[in-house]
Amino acid sequence: MEIDSKKFACIVAQFLDDKLGKDITILNISNVSSLADYFVIVTGDSTPHVKALMETVKDRVKLAFSRLPVRQENDAKNRWNLIDYGDVVVHILHKEERETYAIEKFWNHAFSIVEDEWRDISKDYSEYNTKNN
Repeated sequence: MEIDSKKFACIVAQFLDDKLGKDITILNISNVSSLADYFVIVTGDSTPHVKALMETVKDRVKLAFSRLPVRQENDAKNRWNLIDYGDVVVHILHKEERETYAIEKFWNHAFSIVEDEWRDISKDYSEYNTKNN
């Protein structure tokens, strides 16, 4: 299934939310960088949570869209994981690393997608979605 990068970023945010990721931010960096169209940034409560968030995104994206990351990286202590899908880059950080690296401040000239908007765009992909059919 082919979807645009904005919807893909919103669905990834929903996957992270379903797995209790904290402080989810989506930045549209397409006007300020050629790295990607969107960054999805999330905080994990612990090292195992950071790892679980990463595995959840990879598994659910592969299942829903048959997409594999172009590349992925993590630091030695597994406190900052990066999953690069080309148009969307997912940053999964431990709380201390999120505060230290302050990605949103560095990219403060990018537009962010507000939570209500990404939730609305991705609602059909939440594992907790209760459809009223």
